[in-house]
Amino acid sequence: MGTRLKVLGVFKSLHRTRMAVFKEDDKALTAARLKINEEFKKNKNETSEENIQKMIKMGTDVEIVLRETVLQMEHVGESRLLLRPRESHMLENVPYCDEPRKKS
Repeated sequence: MGTRLKVLGVFKSLHRTRMAVFKEDDKALTAARLKINEEFKKNKNETSEENIQKMIKMGTDVEIVLRETVLQMEHVGESRLLLRPRESHMLENVPYCDEPRKKS
């Protein structure tokens, strides 16, 4: 895959992740969009293949961090927050058991 396509892929991936992570939060959506666009515009004239590969890696890492670690919360009172986990944060609730299951 060409470098231009990789860069475009990372750009699109960051924007898709932004839309999922900051869903229904217009302020955060706008701030993230502006920051992503700013970083890509700032480096659009980069010609060093090594630097471009480092920036692709950085963009991919940022996308992973956003997708896996950022949680949405909303103030619902003066001292209360409502947590809005995404489906990817939900784990199957399996009860803990000290004894291993016996094979049938």
